[in-house]
Amino acid sequence: MEQDDTELVELAQKGDRDAFRQLVERYQRRVYSICYGMLKNADDSMDVSQEVFVKVYRYLEKFNFQSSFYTWLYRITVNMCIDHIRKNQRVKKVEYDDGISREDGDEHTLPSTLGLNPDKVYGRKELRAKMLEALDSLGEKHRTILILREVDGLSYEEIADVLNISKGTVMSRLFHARRYFQEAIGEYVGDDLEI
Repeated sequence: MEQDDTELVELAQKGDRDAFRQLVERYQRRVYSICYGMLKNADDSMDVSQEVFVKVYRYLEKFNFQSSFYTWLYRITVNMCIDHIRKNQRVKKVEYDDGISREDGDEHTLPSTLGLNPDKVYGRKELRAKMLEALDSLGEKHRTILILREVDGLSYEEIADVLNISKGTVMSRLFHARRYFQEAIGEYVGDDLEI
């Protein structure tokens, strides 16, 4: 029978390394996903994920069960991502290779033997790129709250707990984040987008 988080945390607090290993295995993908959603870089996400679990291990004895373990872990993850972003403010450069020439009709020559429509596949990739670009254009607070709600599916209460802000602030930031995101992607999608 699988142990719940509370049991595992209590055992880990008493020095049970196997219990801590089980917590890591249970949450490592989620932590990485949060990091990748915020950092958008696989290597940075892996590094910060590892740092998160080092910090959790170091401070686990101070965890007091006032919130769920996952909420506490989530808060640590988000805060470490924010710290990483602040420390590594980099100017993002996008390079375009205009030297590549395309002949007319060349984009439609991909075989569709697997039942894939190349136009639709390309359209999805392009939309995803535009959505990531729009997400990048948001400020840190708005990007974070949008990821927590729309990507990770946290409730308003969970977001408030993770970010240590009021539920009203969550609702306000989320409203503005959605509006800014819609404006940022609106040129590409047109008037059809409604978030």
